[in-house]
Amino acid sequence: MRVLIQLRPSPDVVAAVADPGRTAAAADVADGLPGVLLDPSFAPVAVPRPVPPAGGDPLSLNQPLRFSLAAEDASVLVRGEISDDEAAVRLALLPALRPDVVGVFADPVIESNLTCGGDAPVGDWHDVARLLAVEDLAGEGLDGAGVALAVLDTGINAAHVARHLGREFTLDAARSWNPAGVTGKAGEFEVDHGTMCAFDTLIAAPKATLLDLPVLLSRRPGGSAIDGLLSDAVAAFAHLRTVLETQPEESRALVISNSWGSFSPRWDFPVGSPGNYSDNPAHPFNLIVASLDAAGADVLFAAGNCGRDCRDGRCAFPDRPIVGANSHPRVLSVGGVDTGGERVGYSSQGPGRLEGRKPDLCAYTHFSGSKAFGDDQPDSGTSAACPVAAGLVAAVRTQWPASRLSPAQLRTLLRRTADDRSTVGFDHDYGYGVVDPRGILAALRRRSRA
Repeated sequence: MRVLIQLRPSPDVVAAVADPGRTAAAADVADGLPGVLLDPSFAPVAVPRPVPPAGGDPLSLNQPLRFSLAAEDASVLVRGEISDDEAAVRLALLPALRPDVVGVFADPVIESNLTCGGDAPVGDWHDVARLLAVEDLAGEGLDGAGVALAVLDTGINAAHVARHLGREFTLDAARSWNPAGVTGKAGEFEVDHGTMCAFDTLIAAPKATLLDLPVLLSRRPGGSAIDGLLSDAVAAFAHLRTVLETQPEESRALVISNSWGSFSPRWDFPVGSPGNYSDNPAHPFNLIVASLDAAGADVLFAAGNCGRDCRDGRCAFPDRPIVGANSHPRVLSVGGVDTGGERVGYSSQGPGRLEGRKPDLCAYTHFSGSKAFGDDQPDSGTSAACPVAAGLVAAVRTQWPASRLSPAQLRTLLRRTADDRSTVGFDHDYGYGVVDPRGILAALRRRSRA
């Protein structure tokens, strides 16, 4: 069983791991862990320490938190493998055998949110652009210019995206990132799920700068072509923290689009176990997500394709299928509607596991767009809805960086302006409703005058 092991080594080692200009190997952090086969290809990742208000719970994500990467506060993650037969024993014994071990956590398989069913597209991406009021956004200078938009997926084929958009766009190879063992250059990967996601971000934010992070191209033993490990997402988010912190504080703008998730508890520790991912706010990835939000990044996740009307065949959670970071209180969890505003049957319903009120809202999907899967195949699933919403967020960030409008404030604005499509207020089908760009523009104008 693959696991993430969290340790608190000496401050010197923590400082070396946390410094992007230095390198540290897994053996420097965790050599000699009993019963653990360390993965030397996985570079150790620093995990910031959550610091709650006085008297607060450091493991609660539903409160203001600051995060410290100081050498005396932070911990370090390494990746390794434990025998399945001994996993539960090792989980209990490691902290006792090694006092520098903080915890042992699940490193579940993550997979892209493909859709089920073979329904024809409903409209095309030009309809989505109209529904997103792209001309109105551009008229207000909200086109994504200068905004970094990271696509964590199977990699981007920039030539395919440009051909089907009918124009060029900007992709920043220097700030892109590959997991260990993934070859290929940013923007030059095979046409696949990540190319669809990249195309869909650019509908509302045509001038955004894309960052290509092909986390789903990493392989596990026996894995498919489009799955990876959560540890690679941990490393990707650590890279993005560096990207964010190198931006001027007054103009920080980083949007992170994630159209993937964990589908099965088979790859996780049981709910209630300290190593669990799906329901555990203390899992290192869930903490790193919160730390990116606190630093000024907008994090979006697809709600998933486990809706009751048309469940993806991989969906193995018996209920509450919006799990882990897809249900995080500090992210926008995005469900899907077609261009007629109707919820698509595969869009996962809440409540979420880390936060009950999920999904947050819905965006458009199941339209003809990137043609990444063939000329007659739609951009579909909440996989398309998430980058559509991410593009809208990036458009807003053109004039409204995190210093003017925090990620939490922008999430609140998006919820309050959403077009309610079901019961009054929040519901577990649509969240707070469908994204309403004109409502967002009106709210931003009011905020500017205040």
